[in-house]
Amino acid sequence: MRRILVTGRGGQVATGLATALPARGFEPVLVGQPEFELAQPESIAAAFAAARPEAVVNCAAWTAVDAAEEAEAEAFCANALGPARLAALCARAGVPLIHLSTDYVFDGRKGAPYTEEDAPNPLSAYGRTKLAGEWAALSRAERVTVLRTAWVHAPLGRNFVRTMLAAGAGRAELRVVADQRGCPTAAPDLAEAIAAVLARLRETGWRPEYRGVFHAAGAGETTWHGFAEAIFEAAAPFGGPRPRVVPIATVEYPTRATRPADGRLDCAKLARVFGVRLPHWREGLARVVRALYGAD
Repeated sequence: MRRILVTGRGGQVATGLATALPARGFEPVLVGQPEFELAQPESIAAAFAAARPEAVVNCAAWTAVDAAEEAEAEAFCANALGPARLAALCARAGVPLIHLSTDYVFDGRKGAPYTEEDAPNPLSAYGRTKLAGEWAALSRAERVTVLRTAWVHAPLGRNFVRTMLAAGAGRAELRVVADQRGCPTAAPDLAEAIAAVLARLRETGWRPEYRGVFHAAGAGETTWHGFAEAIFEAAAPFGGPRPRVVPIATVEYPTRATRPADGRLDCAKLARVFGVRLPHWREGLARVVRALYGAD
C-alpha cells in the first residue's frame, strides 16, 4: 500500500495528511474543489480513476453546522450520498476507506464519554447528515473504518483557536460558553493517527476487526470556556492577546443548530484495535499555536 487518495484538499485534516502520510512512506494524492465535489458523482469517479489509490481517506464534508439547518438536503448530498459513492468505488477496487465523522452524532445527554456502542441521536441537521454518511459508507463497502472526531483545530482554516485569537486581539473581554464539554483535537495529531492506522493496514492487511466505527479525538476534556482560556495561555509567550474570558451558559449564546452539551469521546477502542492514541488536547493545542506563530 502506497498511494492514498485524500479528499478535502486545503482543509485542516487533509493538509495535515500531506505531511503525515509521506512521513510513514505513503504517497498522498490530494483532491478538492473545484474539480472534486462530493455532490457531483462524476467528479468522484474521475478523481478515483485518476488516482488509482490503494486506500482512500475522506476528509471532505459539509461542515457549516448552522447553515445546514436551512440546507439539509445539500448537506445530505455531500455528507451522505458522497461517501456512499466513494465507498462503492472502494468496494469495486478492493481498497479500504477511512471516513471522518463527528461527535455531533450524539445528543450529549449521556453524562459520560461516549463509546462506539452508544446509540447516536443527533440534534442537528449536520449531525443527522454525518450519521447518514457513516451508515452509507458502511453499507456500500466492507473495508470501511469510520473515525469520529471532535473540536478540530489547526494553524489554518476556520476553527475555534483562530477565531478566539482574532477576537481576543480586538476585544478586552470575550464571553464563551462554559456548559458544553468535549475533546479538542489538533488536526496534525489526527492526521498522524490516520497515517498510523494506514500503516497498520499496510503491515497486517485488512482484518475484520478494522471495520466499523472508532473514536479518535484528543485525550482529556474541557469546555469551550476552558479551551479559550488555554488558547490565550498558549499564545501568551508569543505575544498573543490576553483578554478576560467570561463563562456563559449555552442559552446566552443561541445558535441555529443545537450542539451536544457533552460530546466527550472514549477512544479506547482505537488504541485496542490499532494501537493508536492521540496526544492530550493541551499538547495538540500547543503544537497548533506554535505553528500559528511560526515557532515550528
